Amino acid sequence: MSGQWSETAGPAGPLRFYAAGGPREGTAPLLLLCPELPLIESSRGDVALPYEALADRVSLESGWRVLAAMFRGLGGSAGSFSGAGWLEDAGAMVDGELGARTGLRVAGFGFGGAIALALAARDERVRGVACLAAPARLDLWTADPQALVGRCRSAGVIESGFPPDARAWATELGEFEPVVSAAHLAGRPLLVVQGSDDDSVPPEAAPALVQAGGARAELRMVLGAGHWLRADPRATATLIGWLER
Repeated sequence: MSGQWSETAGPAGPLRFYAAGGPREGTAPLLLLCPELPLIESSRGDVALPYEALADRVSLESGWRVLAAMFRGLGGSAGSFSGAGWLEDAGAMVDGELGARTGLRVAGFGFGGAIALALAARDERVRGVACLAAPARLDLWTADPQALVGRCRSAGVIESGFPPDARAWATELGEFEPVVSAAHLAGRPLLVVQGSDDDSVPPEAAPALVQAGGARAELRMVLGAGHWLRADPRATATLIGWLER
């Protein structure tokens, strides 16, 4: 492990992140990793661990400074998951770390891909987005607010009594529709990486994102891969190659 865990004051309380590659005040380009919304039970504390190796490898091979941010409710960060909250956390990480760096790209896994796209759509400092196993649409998530609450409570990413209004909380996620955000990239590069055997995000989601992203969007299908691409060395190599280009 070449990086280190740190904590900063986030909008909802302490925000943890893993940083690899160079000092905070450096000029190397910055890659922000947006995490997946976990499916596994009681993942609040340990979901962060797989991102350490990913950040270390990407930083080592690309020369970029890589931040794996644990947004609110995840990996020991304060607060409870919400779409708007995660987007706010992503913006806070960029504001705190970008400084004089020569470039910024954002990569997101699963729902983190939706956050990465939403951030780019609102912030022109983001010069490119990579989506790995990201959905194209969120309607299946928002159709049953109580089921989504149950999933998030089981995973440990929302606190007791949250959200006060499940329907409003779920409806808010609709504001982060990935295909809509991708259409607002305005010619910036978009990398879409999809496992051919993903049973959580249908493979047809990937072409939809690429089509929405326009001429500089590209698709890389990882044959035989499932949903957890952050642990697949082929997906990592694809991400590194994209950064180097």
